[in-house]
Amino acid sequence: MANLGYMQLVRHCNQYCRFCSNPSSGYMLDLDTAKREVDDFVARGYFGIILTGGEPSLSEIVPDVTRYAVERGLHVRMITNGSRIAEPEIAASYVEAGLRHYHVSIHSCRPELEDFLTGVRGSFAMAERALDNLGRLGATVNINTVINKMNADHLDENVRFFVGRFPFLSHFVWNNLDPSMGRAETNRDTAHRLADFELSLARAMRFLHKSGRSFRVERVPLCYMTEFAHCSTETRKIVKGEERIVHFLDEKGTVRQTDFRHPKAEVCGGCSLNEICGGLFELGDHYDLGELYPVFVSKEDVLAKIRREPD
Repeated sequence: MANLGYMQLVRHCNQYCRFCSNPSSGYMLDLDTAKREVDDFVARGYFGIILTGGEPSLSEIVPDVTRYAVERGLHVRMITNGSRIAEPEIAASYVEAGLRHYHVSIHSCRPELEDFLTGVRGSFAMAERALDNLGRLGATVNINTVINKMNADHLDENVRFFVGRFPFLSHFVWNNLDPSMGRAETNRDTAHRLADFELSLARAMRFLHKSGRSFRVERVPLCYMTEFAHCSTETRKIVKGEERIVHFLDEKGTVRQTDFRHPKAEVCGGCSLNEICGGLFELGDHYDLGELYPVFVSKEDVLAKIRREPD
């Protein structure tokens, strides 16, 4: 197992994504508490940690937390919008400290749309500069994308653009929007239906697979990604018996997640992948369970691919 723990360094952000599920606050993690959290992950035998937020690069302790975690034997990653890593000296300081794996959040290759989704003019250009900096530094970089109504039709256009512009990119992650959380609950223009992204996601996955790149998909039922069911984050955790611990900077505190199954439709009971499918994640009632349908493919083939592919 390769469990990864999540550490929120801050709760505020310098972007205003229309679908953000993390309400801003003034909470910031101090270094002593961060070290105790790192020690806890080490004691649990975790493979590594993911620094998150808000926008974690707004925290001044990123290099110190990174160095301490690396010294304790943990792999360190960061989920970031890339705005501060667009500054070469900041990117270099992070990499020098041992932070060499980044998930850069970009939701569209169309600059005007990206800027609209993030609420910050020039955010697309900053993300490009961040990728250029990380590429020159030899860091590992993933692209994280939240699937929403406004990009659901061009997920494949996104990956083709980014692979062409940044050939060193080798891994992509899609996270299906929960339209009942945070700003997405207010900005209903971001809420989509599952069918809206089915074709473009399939094209994107096939393109990356043919190019030898890897990818993961979160919060998407297996009936909408049957060909690549082994790339579902929830399915992989269910099969491998993994867990996820998140240290939040709010009233939720520390959350340990061991169950990655969510609501399903009655028809799911007849699906050959039902036992390993995470279902449809949502805390509200926007999505229609009637969009789910059974598939009839070999579960054993999916299990074999999961066991064969590294994390």
